Amino acid sequence: MASTRVLVVDDEDLMREYVEEALVRAGYDVGVANSGKEAVERMKAEGADVVVTDLKMTPMSGIEVLQEVRAQWPDTIVIVMTAYGTIETAVAALKEGAADYILKPFSPDELELALQRAIEHKRLAQENLYLREENNRGYDFNAMVGTSDAMEGVYATVRKLADSKSTVLIRGESGTGKELVARAIHEASNRRDKPFIKVNCAALSAGLLESELFGHEKGAFTGAHDRKIGRFELADGGTLLLDEISEIGMELQPKLLRALQEREFERVGGTRTIRTDVRIVATSNRNLEQAVSEGTFREDLFFRLNVIPIQLPPLRMRKEDLSTLITHFVERFSTENGRNISGLSDDARELLEGYDWPGNVRELQNTIERAVVLADGPVLTEDDFALGSAVFRSDDSDPSRVSLPVGTTVAQMEKALIMKSLTHCNDNRTRAAEVLG
Repeated sequence: MASTRVLVVDDEDLMREYVEEALVRAGYDVGVANSGKEAVERMKAEGADVVVTDLKMTPMSGIEVLQEVRAQWPDTIVIVMTAYGTIETAVAALKEGAADYILKPFSPDELELALQRAIEHKRLAQENLYLREENNRGYDFNAMVGTSDAMEGVYATVRKLADSKSTVLIRGESGTGKELVARAIHEASNRRDKPFIKVNCAALSAGLLESELFGHEKGAFTGAHDRKIGRFELADGGTLLLDEISEIGMELQPKLLRALQEREFERVGGTRTIRTDVRIVATSNRNLEQAVSEGTFREDLFFRLNVIPIQLPPLRMRKEDLSTLITHFVERFSTENGRNISGLSDDARELLEGYDWPGNVRELQNTIERAVVLADGPVLTEDDFALGSAVFRSDDSDPSRVSLPVGTTVAQMEKALIMKSLTHCNDNRTRAAEVLG
């Protein structure tokens, strides 16, 4: 806790020195004040993350110190110490905004535990506030675009399963909107006011992913300077999205299976069993049945995840939604970028509607955003989509090939080859890099 600054306030020299020594030994950065007035002055001069103050002081009492700190430094945690351990004094301090109280006499371990508990509670509250704000930024059921039969089927399934606790496995090619559907499930559920937490399973090594999911205790491994709260705990009462679940290594899969089945786990380096109420939504763009047969994914974990499956169609299979999506993205990016784009030319629309979109809705979104930002006029033309992005038609005789129009630049050709290789490799960047040499 070397980065945590604690200010100790007590008018009794022995108690103040006792608390200071205990916190310094625990690794805190400690300052002291022998009165409420000095505490306020030190807060103005140096600040603190936590104030530990005695209640019975004169002329400025601990309650008055608490009130002053809460008024001027609302982000600072306040813990009160009292030898007068009545319910009345404890309730009075808590009502004024104290994070916790501790009764004298107390041991150094009891003091450190009180600080850890208060700091952890504040960190959790801040993360939940941030995540709730993220949830309010348009990630709702209405953000899903499309009226095709395939998408109407997805909407109907989301409505039916939203309030259940059952695990959902969303499958589909990269860029089809799996995370958007996961957010829609959360927003349509009775958990909408609780956190929506996402973990990208492909972005972290096995060791880091275990810590990210379950948290770790201080000293659990080199670099674990503080206790870390895992995503399962952060998502308590809400929804946990395990994105790209197929990329979890075999060594971590048994621990994940236990957490899903028993709804309990231990932090890395810890012994206390933690129980949480979490709704699990997982996504995958790979064939999990094939991964099971190849021995890279546990069959029991697959069955545990695949309770309620949702299969998202690729954009090429719901081209009746293209016109609506194009209009939606043109209006959105015109507004966001302050551009007055009225629409597309017939040639441009024909180009977009004739393309297979291997990158699905994400590729369409990025293509239109670039065109809107770089367009010279109020109407997007075919030339706007050739500028800065390689929009190429697939060779109908061989889906693994692309046909390049005359005038294609080397950069555009390179990008087309990379995109096609990624599609061929199911968006696995490592495999695509190997194919491309």
